[in-house]
Amino acid sequence: MSVRPLLLRSALATAAGAALFLLAAPAPTASADPSDIVTIAPVGRIAEDGTVTLSGTYRCADSTGPVFVSSSVSQSSPLLRQGIGGTRAVCDGVEHSWKNTGKPGSDTLEPGRAHVEATLMELSPASGLPLPLFHAAAQQDVTMTKG
Repeated sequence: MSVRPLLLRSALATAAGAALFLLAAPAPTASADPSDIVTIAPVGRIAEDGTVTLSGTYRCADSTGPVFVSSSVSQSSPLLRQGIGGTRAVCDGVEHSWKNTGKPGSDTLEPGRAHVEATLMELSPASGLPLPLFHAAAQQDVTMTKG
């Protein structure tokens, strides 16, 4: 018997097993708690060196894994989003402030209107592997200013 048919059968069996595993793995839910929120401040800052600062507030009630507030900004094209930092969140049911800073990679931001997205996301260990569990998300147009 040729080695090729054996390799093909082995590859197909591996692929089928992986597909069954993915189907059986529990999917993370869309939101941990309806009272979880994240907000975005209406003004973002651009420092002289190009560093961007975005901020807002968040509240989450409970978590089993680490939770982060991530943010991104777009200005010249809605298809080009620049990630701006990440902040570790405390899920104790109390409203907290968040502030992320970072330098955009390929697109320099200018003062004026921009679109910001913020996400409150947990790395949930529920399935054994840390999978994303989204607590809250927000999108908002902001004014970027120098300073």
